[in-house]
Amino acid sequence: MTDPVPTLRKALKRSAPGLARERALWEAGADAVVGLDEVGRGAWAGPLAVGAAVLPRDRRVYKVRDSKMLTEAEREALFERVAGWCQAWAVGYASFEECDAMGMAEAQRTAARRAVEGLGLRPDRALLDGPWDFVGGGIAETVVKGDATCLSIAAASILAKVSRDRLMREEAAHYPAYGFDGNKGYPSPDHRAALHWLGPSAIHRRSWVFMDDLVWSGVPRVVRPDPQGVLFDDRGRPWDGGVGAP
Repeated sequence: MTDPVPTLRKALKRSAPGLARERALWEAGADAVVGLDEVGRGAWAGPLAVGAAVLPRDRRVYKVRDSKMLTEAEREALFERVAGWCQAWAVGYASFEECDAMGMAEAQRTAARRAVEGLGLRPDRALLDGPWDFVGGGIAETVVKGDATCLSIAAASILAKVSRDRLMREEAAHYPAYGFDGNKGYPSPDHRAALHWLGPSAIHRRSWVFMDDLVWSGVPRVVRPDPQGVLFDDRGRPWDGGVGAP
């Protein structure tokens, strides 16, 4: 049995995402409108995930917010409710190997394509969080801060975040020294300390610039011509070495 959805904290009550963009597209003739959001771009380990959510027109679920605004417990409590509300939903992944081999932009496109393919329907239009089109096909509308303002994108962000977090908690049992159950593969002081002491695990992204000064203990280094150089925390901000994981 899932936990009841907690009462919204006061700080979140005035920050509800809306359906204005979805309604405009529905009224323009689009039947299936999908919201998409990515999770894990700034992580050092594990997959990149893209959530996709197609919302029904006739039912509404309240308390949905951008996943970054919610605590882990709040996201977990909302997950089944959001999943059951969606007309269709899916999460697509690009593995850590694909992130290394493709670079993050192409990995995000790959994860998005897998998410859309997993819906079981063909969307007429797509609403994407951020300033660039990672879906293609002429159906996308980009929305800066869309996860905070657009309800389908916010729903996708919760589905992607919870799904990826669950995967990383499972990986924590295999790699306990790295603290994946807490940091989910994102930058944090304990994660950096483990990397410098032990070197990378088998699920670390090994093309990132910060890997250059690590101990290497048999796990092959991946060197790209355009290495991933900027480190981000779980809120998408450049990481300065402080606490970066939820």
